[in-house]
Amino acid sequence: MKRSIYMDYAATTFVRQEVLDEILPYFKDNFANPSSLYNFAEVNRSAIKLARQRVAKVINSDENEIYFTSGGSESDNWAIKGIAFANKSRGNHIITSQIEHHAVLNASKFLEKNGFSVTYLPVDSDGFINIEDLKNAITEKTILVSIMFANNEVGTIEPISEIGKICREKGIYFHTDAVQAVGHLPVDVKSMNIDLLSMSGHKFYGPKGVGALYIRKGVKIDNLIDGGSQERGKRAGTENVSGIVGLGKAIEIAGQELDFEANRLKILRDKLIDGILNKVPKARLNGPRGDKRLPNNVNFLETQEMWVSFLMLME
Repeated sequence: MKRSIYMDYAATTFVRQEVLDEILPYFKDNFANPSSLYNFAEVNRSAIKLARQRVAKVINSDENEIYFTSGGSESDNWAIKGIAFANKSRGNHIITSQIEHHAVLNASKFLEKNGFSVTYLPVDSDGFINIEDLKNAITEKTILVSIMFANNEVGTIEPISEIGKICREKGIYFHTDAVQAVGHLPVDVKSMNIDLLSMSGHKFYGPKGVGALYIRKGVKIDNLIDGGSQERGKRAGTENVSGIVGLGKAIEIAGQELDFEANRLKILRDKLIDGILNKVPKARLNGPRGDKRLPNNVNFLETQEMWVSFLMLME
């Protein structure tokens, strides 16, 4: 019997046992609504606060700048649409790239139907935007730049600090979809001049259906969901306590193991890349090599000749 090897961790990861152990009590024992006033709910309120602190520590933010969501797509939509509509009196121009996640691209297309102008920056053969293209695209009406931290398909790590510096100097909000980066790369929202950052728990061994949006204090953004006072009034609705607890534990572990895990994955990544390039005729690597590529990403151009050779190699 052949053994299956799962190689799509960019799509999703399993939930680590340590994370699952911390989640389970919030399904049965600690089931109170954290917004309730009685003491029974205090355990859940404290659990959410701890998760918020854990997220903030890993990305170097204040805990009150972390807002829990249902995942990366929701965080992206909230950041892009929330900034656009809250700041339309300042301008109606947004800059993004052609290789963003569909959550960003489709949110941008939605805004185009609602009176906004969007510039989609091209990328080079390795997936990098050109900084000069970004500078040239900025106008007096630009209110937001949204460039992903690292690409989910070819693994390209964009020059985030440089982009953030340009945006901060121009007084333009900078959002980054960091779904593929958080838990795998060092992230510092302060030194990188990031105003908004999206993440998703199931990319770093947390549960599906929970994510977070970092919103720098002072950023003008519309609420995502109006209703109760949850998430400081910006995203109403009863909190997904178990999911939030799981995300918090998962990101804490990821932060503690970041350097070791990144180095381990880089070795495996480069071994696989070199092996395929050396043994599979006409194989072509997509994206850059070395430190400008995600440590857990390998992507090859799909051709019939390549797959025939690859399958023969695996026999």
